[in-house]
Amino acid sequence: MSLATSPVSTPERLVIATRESRLALWQAEHVRSLLQGLYPSCTVELLGMTTRGDKILDRPLAKVGGKGLFVKELETALLDGSADLAVHSMKDVPMQLEPEFALVAIGPREVPLDAFISNKYESLADMPPGAVVGTSSLRREAQLHARHPYLAVTPLRGNLDTRLRKLDEGQFDAIILAAAGLKRLGLGDRIRSVLTAEDSLPAAGQGALGIEALSSRADVAAWLAPLNDAATAACVRAERAVSRALAGSCEVPLGAYAEQRDGALFLRGFVASPDGARFAHAELTGATADPEALGLQLAAALHAQGADDILSSLG
Repeated sequence: MSLATSPVSTPERLVIATRESRLALWQAEHVRSLLQGLYPSCTVELLGMTTRGDKILDRPLAKVGGKGLFVKELETALLDGSADLAVHSMKDVPMQLEPEFALVAIGPREVPLDAFISNKYESLADMPPGAVVGTSSLRREAQLHARHPYLAVTPLRGNLDTRLRKLDEGQFDAIILAAAGLKRLGLGDRIRSVLTAEDSLPAAGQGALGIEALSSRADVAAWLAPLNDAATAACVRAERAVSRALAGSCEVPLGAYAEQRDGALFLRGFVASPDGARFAHAELTGATADPEALGLQLAAALHAQGADDILSSLG
C-alpha cells in the first residue's frame, strides 16, 4: 500500500455504502478495518443496500442495463448524504462515472484471474464435448467458445454462494468465477485451477477494490488517499481506458489486463463476438506514468485488428 501524507484533520464519523452480498460486505468490512487503523478515533459504519442488479436474477446483466445496476443505489446514498463513500469491485464500476462522482482510491489487487470450479473435472481441458459450463459473463463466454467450442456454455446469475449452490446441485458441470472473490471469502479450496490470462483474459479492474465518493468531497478524498495503491491503480486505469474507448459494458465481450513488468506496464486486450467466432486481440508495453494513454493505444490496435466490425455487429 502506498504511503501518503496524513490530512491535517481527521474524520469523526464515516459511513460506507455497500451491497449486502457476502462478498460486498467482506469488501466493505475490509475497508472499514483499514480506516479504523488509520483513524482510531473515527466511527466507521456500514450502510447495507440492495441494488437493482442484486434483485434481477432471471436475466443476463447485458439484457437489463449492465454492471451499473450494482452501483446506482450506492451513488444515491452518496448524493443524499446518507453515506460518505462506497466500496465496489472495480470490475462492477461503469467505465464512465457521472461528474458528481470520483474514484478516490483503488486498493491492492487480489488474484485478478478467473477460476475453474468443478466437482467432476480438474480443468477445462478435462471436460468432454457437451459438458455444461456456467458463467455470467459475455467475456468469459466468448473465450470459452473460441478455445473450447465443444463445451456448452449456459448463463449463471446470483451471488457467489448461489452460483456455488447451483453447481453443487448438478445444474452445471463446471462454473467460472473470479478467483479474487473466492479467496476473499475463504473459499479458495473450491478452485480446481486458476485460468491463465492466455486462457481467460480478465475483465478491466478484476480483483481490485475501488472507493467512490462525491467529487466535491475533497475531505473524503484526502482521508482515503492512504488506501490507494499506485501500482494497482495504474494497471486498472490502463484497463479501464481500453474498455471506455471501446464502449465496454456487459453487452460487449471485452477483456483488458495490465501487469507491472520491469518498471513498465504490459497491457493485453481483446474484443470478440459472443460466439467466439470473431476475435480481435492486441498487446502493448508502455510507461506506467500515463496508463490511460497506453489504454488508448491498445484500443487503437484492437480497432486495427477489426474491433469496429465486431462491435458494429453487436448492435
